[in-house]
Amino acid sequence: MTLMAGLMMILMNLWCYPLMVLWTCVGIVLFPLIFGVGYYGLRMPPDRTMRWIIWLYGRVWLALMSPFVRFRRENLTQLKRGEPVLFVVNHLSFFDTYCMALLPVYDITFAVRSWPFRMFWYRQFMLLARYLDVEGNSWDQVSCDSQKAFDQGGAVLFFPEGHRSRDGQLQRFYSGGFKVAIDAGVPVVPLCIQGTDELLPPGRKSLRPCRVTLRALDAVDSRQFAGENGHVQLRKQVKQLMTEALADMRSHDAIN
Repeated sequence: MTLMAGLMMILMNLWCYPLMVLWTCVGIVLFPLIFGVGYYGLRMPPDRTMRWIIWLYGRVWLALMSPFVRFRRENLTQLKRGEPVLFVVNHLSFFDTYCMALLPVYDITFAVRSWPFRMFWYRQFMLLARYLDVEGNSWDQVSCDSQKAFDQGGAVLFFPEGHRSRDGQLQRFYSGGFKVAIDAGVPVVPLCIQGTDELLPPGRKSLRPCRVTLRALDAVDSRQFAGENGHVQLRKQVKQLMTEALADMRSHDAIN
């Protein structure tokens, strides 16, 4: 690491971490006002209002990080509000969820593991947003809650690997999200994220300047994968598409 790179990393951590804490505190204080705007002013249901607030929170986070992180969006204009879809995205870093604010749609119900629900400063907001606890809830409950989100024109997002990758490569995919898509008859939109493992990989505390790219792939029609093992074929096809896309994104970053 060069001296300049080291100084930029120090400056980034002195800038980003305090502002992230400050923004979280300010967001909590302003929450009643913003919630009132969404619920009473925009006439949105409470859970959708909360998901909108979380998206806004993430948009400000992107702005705070932008002096040190170059965010790039690819093929996201195809995503439309009010269209029920199931997103699947690879998992590299704690900050992957924050980067979902790059998406042009806000009504997204996240399906996550139990540990984020144990973070007291987020728990109540996640419950209000009706996020899905895929470890703590039964499969029937997860499937039912996903269907409710689709019926309201919203999206559901799964991390099919379940855990953050330690080497940047795709890990084993679990079938849960793909079963949800087939049962509901909604398309699967693969999302590929690149660069957050450089920003903050598992096991490291310090942030590093980087470039983060989020690319949306073409939707895959889950209705073509009927049958007992349809979710397996859907899972394999989506993983192959994401593997090829991520390889293309890495080669593009290497050239540039």
